Order: sequence, then structure tokens, then C-alpha cells
Amino acid sequence: MNKVILMGRLTRDPEVRYSQGERSMAIARYTLAVDRRGRRSQDGDQGQTADFINIVAFDRAGEFAEKYFRQGMRVLVSGRIQTGSYINKDGQKVYTTDVIVEDQEFADSKNSSSDGSYGGGRSQSQSYQQVTRPAPSSAIGDGFMNIPDGVEDEGLPFN
Repeated sequence: MNKVILMGRLTRDPEVRYSQGERSMAIARYTLAVDRRGRRSQDGDQGQTADFINIVAFDRAGEFAEKYFRQGMRVLVSGRIQTGSYINKDGQKVYTTDVIVEDQEFADSKNSSSDGSYGGGRSQSQSYQQVTRPAPSSAIGDGFMNIPDGVEDEGLPFN
């Protein structure tokens, strides 16, 4: 099984190109800075605390990234790892590892501000619009539904 799930911040705006041919397709490339979990060394130096993962989104996913993703945003990506290689202009073989997007989404709300670690300059509210879901009318302050008295357990959709 080849499945990857990542959450991180965009290090820069996605770079988008369109394929040639009968049907032009968006190909978006961006890099996610994904924090590492782990312990600090005894001298307190953490060294590298993030991995920088190359992401490739095709077609509609590429168009979505081009339209809505901006540097500094935190996003959630799921997909698969794909490796490859090519010969660079110096004649050396270069190996590549990319995550090919199957699904991508925002990981922060519209009003959340990025911590500025990777730049950004723009506020997230300028970068995209978020669809807000109304709370159920019978919700109580703790976020749980208020179940009226007299409802038997058998009527609920879970046990």
C-alpha cells in the first residue's frame, strides 16, 4: 500500500504549469514544511525540525492549489509517493521523490493567522473564502446535541 497523509505549511505559492496537447491540464507543484515530532538532544539543539516535502497536484487539484493556496497556509494533503530520476544538465543522475495529490484541503480556518515561520505577507482571509457550517439549532454550549427527554436509546443511530 502506498498512502501518505501530511499536514504542513506551504513554503511558497504553488508553481503551476499547463500541459500541452489536446486537453490542457494544470500541474501544480509546491513544497510543504512538515514539523517533525521528537525529542531535543541533550545540548538543547533540535537541528532540523521540519521536513520539506515536494507535492504535485494534477488537473482540478492543480487548479484548486493555484487559485486558493498561498505561502504560509497550513494544508492537509493525502496521496501517494512517487519516485523518479532524470539526468541534469551536468550529466548527473538526479533522484526525485514527490507526493502525488489524491486529496488536499485547508487545515486552518479563515481567521487563523499563520505563525509567520515561512513568510506569507498576506492574511489567509485575503487568500481564500471558507464555507462556514451553521451550528445545529439544538446545540448546547459544549458542542453536543441536546437530546430531549423520553427518547429511547434504540432511536439513536449508534449504540
